[in-house]
Amino acid sequence: MGDGDLNALKDKVARLWPHLDERARRLFAASEARAFGRGGISAVSRVCGLSRVTITKGLGELDEPPLAPGRVRRPGAGRPLIEVSDPELVDELDALVEPLSRGDPESPLRWTSKGTRMLAGELTAAGHPVSHETVAQLLRARDYSLQGTRKTEEGKQHPDRDAQFRFINEEVRKALRPGGP
Repeated sequence: MGDGDLNALKDKVARLWPHLDERARRLFAASEARAFGRGGISAVSRVCGLSRVTITKGLGELDEPPLAPGRVRRPGAGRPLIEVSDPELVDELDALVEPLSRGDPESPLRWTSKGTRMLAGELTAAGHPVSHETVAQLLRARDYSLQGTRKTEEGKQHPDRDAQFRFINEEVRKALRPGGP
């Protein structure tokens, strides 16, 4: 394997890499490593930036039957949903949010006055380590509207603060009525 071979591989990688997903990159690198022969895994690892372990895994995948179209990993691969790995988390989050949630639970808009970072901190302190991004995803999945405020501190707010949200909620209700736009 000479410098010309490595330069050709660098050129291929530069052209193809942005168009490949995780699996395709792994299989491409493994195919190139197999074509190089002895020392190919190390050379391709340096050029592509993938670890030797990843390329070795790709070599094994080259000999397996292909995955179903559209799949990047085998079924069951990847991290389990947080709701599956920590089933009490959702109930804890609901318990933290409900006393401070705004809007009718049946209304099209629901929101909370607590920030996602504050909620994540409280959940972590309660034994459910979670990031603020995950809290935001869980709230969105439960139809909460995540609205940033201009205030940087949580706490007491003007009693009419929710008037704007009630107004918006009523406008949404009107729009969702049958025949509405």
